[in-house]
Amino acid sequence: MSDRIKDFQTRIAHTFADPALLERALTHASHGDGRSRADSNERLEFLGDRVLGLMAAEALHERFPALDEGGLAARLNALVNKDACARAARRCELGEALRLSAAEARLGGREKASILADACEAVIGALYLDGGLEAARVFFLTHWAEELDGLTKRPRDAKSRLQEWAAQTGRPAPVYTVLSRKGPDHRPLFTVEVRLGALSAQAEGSSKQAAERAAADQLLTAETRL
Repeated sequence: MSDRIKDFQTRIAHTFADPALLERALTHASHGDGRSRADSNERLEFLGDRVLGLMAAEALHERFPALDEGGLAARLNALVNKDACARAARRCELGEALRLSAAEARLGGREKASILADACEAVIGALYLDGGLEAARVFFLTHWAEELDGLTKRPRDAKSRLQEWAAQTGRPAPVYTVLSRKGPDHRPLFTVEVRLGALSAQAEGSSKQAAERAAADQLLTAETRL
């Protein structure tokens, strides 16, 4: 185990019974000029992604007992997306311990959000295999503390959250269309449709803005449900 990886092990406060697991979690596919992808962190990333989803759902279920499924689902994405994983990786200086090819290192691989996020999920997978869910949970609660605390603030409206989710998942910007307006002037009822590429949802509201927010919330709830 290299000094860089030993230092990282100290930072995350877990001594691995199987150090090879941590080395693999920190090995990018480019290492060794990509000749042996089987030794990279891709399989551990796959596992860690699922463990992260479980821990995030568990934390939200515990911290927000009054939230319905839709509210929990919207917050879940804020904890498990690649940006959140990359921020967690930076908090524990994961980039310093990465095993990269010389070319990738020269290209700034230790700071690339995509590489950091994938390696962070791989570390979670390695912790889970080496020390069980509790070891992974300690890492999650430590390095996601800022993300979790941020969720206790006043939540953004559904339109803002849908816009962010669309950007994070590579989808086009949401488009809102008023389908109908019924009722008298003092009590109107608007029906609005929101489209996000091939995805869509409709909702009603007492104003155009309220109907747009309701449609955005409906689409988010349907599409971010596990």
